[in-house]
Amino acid sequence: MADTGFEQLVRAHYAPLFRFALSLARDEVAAADLVQQTFYLWAAKGGQQLREARAARSWLLTTLHREFLGDCRQAQRFAHVEVTTAVEEEELPHIAPEVVDQMDGRAVLQALRQVDEVYRAPLALYYLEEMTYKEIADTLEVPTGTVMSRLARGKDQLRHLLCVEEDERRQKVMALRPRVADRERVHG
Repeated sequence: MADTGFEQLVRAHYAPLFRFALSLARDEVAAADLVQQTFYLWAAKGGQQLREARAARSWLLTTLHREFLGDCRQAQRFAHVEVTTAVEEEELPHIAPEVVDQMDGRAVLQALRQVDEVYRAPLALYYLEEMTYKEIADTLEVPTGTVMSRLARGKDQLRHLLCVEEDERRQKVMALRPRVADRERVHG
């Protein structure tokens, strides 16, 4: 059976849309919902009338961003209260430096999720989707200068978050060292 144009569109744009949605929503389920809603709007509002494939990508990213902002506005008006209680994480075991090097990508994405939303969207589009300043400005419907400013401030915030995370990791390692020395004295 031949693919329809819509199936081809989903196949071509699902992964980048999901990455962008995840960077905004910071939650896989919410990101999947945003992507699904974006494709629904494409199908319902006749987005297939666009002539260029590049225009489809821009339309999808812009629509996803608008849906996210709408969800944020609704969440501010109608606060959600979580009924379950979270279990505190136990102390993590020591991790070898080689493993830490491999986790750097995850650490950056984790830090990106903590960046203020106004800076997170341009950062995600620039680094994850490799869009130009102009494309980001068109997608977010802001001037190019605003994109440049938000990228600079977002990078500063991201850099700060990564430095704080690194300092916390070092403190945990330093706290573990005396315990190892105590064990060596007892067993040695």
